[in-house]
Amino acid sequence: MSSKSSLTCVLFLCLITRTIAVFDMSSNQNLAVYWGQNSYGAVNPSDTAHWQQTISYYCNDNVINTFPVAFLDEFYSTGNLPSINLANTCNTSDDPVFPGTNLPNCSFLASSIETCQAAGKIVTMSLGGATGSNGFANDSQAAAYAQTIWDLFLGGSSSTRPFGSAVLDGIDMDIEGGSQTGFVSFLTALRTLMNGGSKPYYITAAPQCPYPDAYIGATLNAFGFDAVYVQFYNNYCGLTNYNNPNAWDFSTWDNWAKTVSPNPNVKVYIGAPASTSAAGSGYVSPSTFTPIIQQTMAQYSSFGGVMLWDASQAYANSRYDISVKNALLGAPPPTTTSTPTTTTTTTTTTAPTTTTTSKTSTSTTSSPSPTTTSGTISCAGVAAWQTGVAYVGGNEVTYSGDLWTAKWWSENDVPGGSAGDWTYDGVCT
Repeated sequence: MSSKSSLTCVLFLCLITRTIAVFDMSSNQNLAVYWGQNSYGAVNPSDTAHWQQTISYYCNDNVINTFPVAFLDEFYSTGNLPSINLANTCNTSDDPVFPGTNLPNCSFLASSIETCQAAGKIVTMSLGGATGSNGFANDSQAAAYAQTIWDLFLGGSSSTRPFGSAVLDGIDMDIEGGSQTGFVSFLTALRTLMNGGSKPYYITAAPQCPYPDAYIGATLNAFGFDAVYVQFYNNYCGLTNYNNPNAWDFSTWDNWAKTVSPNPNVKVYIGAPASTSAAGSGYVSPSTFTPIIQQTMAQYSSFGGVMLWDASQAYANSRYDISVKNALLGAPPPTTTSTPTTTTTTTTTTAPTTTTTSKTSTSTTSSPSPTTTSGTISCAGVAAWQTGVAYVGGNEVTYSGDLWTAKWWSENDVPGGSAGDWTYDGVCT
């Protein structure tokens, strides 16, 4: 699988939070961003400054909620164990493998993963990918494989755990080829193991937007996934066809969620490329994407948030993930858009595509006046508002002796100012 103009200066966010939110799968404001494939670096080999960083680099703020790690690209490799490929971060060519296997030892990532989890984010292992070698011969083989995944990545134990002590929060099925034989048996056995675990675990999938998905559609209909990250790109039903009711089919996926999926509470995400170079087609600017997100959220109760491919692309594209999170939190569309660093594209999708003019939206929004209240409030531990610092919705600051909470992404807009970015909470004691 492949803003505001001021966002260009935001590479390292200095965000201030008082509490860490616990991940909530039932929310409709979640942002899932794939990490692991260094997608930006693959098409921009000379721009090493924007290559993929270790996963904890992307966990320093409240923007991203879920990190599917891409990919476990071979189900059965040497020693009958899987293999994983995390591009420039960890792979079989540059890192040691466990003896008798083709499974790289990426245990140096354990603390990085645990840092993200401590920040209230979930980290899952994504199986498959556009070039993945995956599949089972029969149901019994598939059911047995659940124990392998449990022991290597989740709540089990093994001497060949790729991420050492880190216990991931579930798996993602990004299946883009092959047969679905055994998938339901594998997932059912894995869910049984998860239900006996000491923490919540999640199972998601990343189907392509044509319904039903050719490679995992039958599995989606037979097993209760927690969420699906539908890839609305590289296909005729992508985001650039949002205005075409004969192409854009989120309503079909919403109907699937409510009437077909064994889990009636399954969440459906809009999957999107985070830059023009992240996919062959389907990228839309923040000013175009914001109303799409907000209209879809308002219209469909199954909407769970947005998925982006991938973290490296989002950060190189002036923190595209921030504009998406702002939209999820209800911010108005930005009036200017950032220019992606590159337009080179690589695609592995063979589904038909339709070229259309992207949906555009312009709006004039009156800045709301800050809500005023009386009384005093403790501001202990809350830092003062600073110019040049980027804040996201929910961040608290003090300003002129008062406590303020950010409504959405904000930078250089003073609390109480005309931009209306802040809610007044009271006088600090």
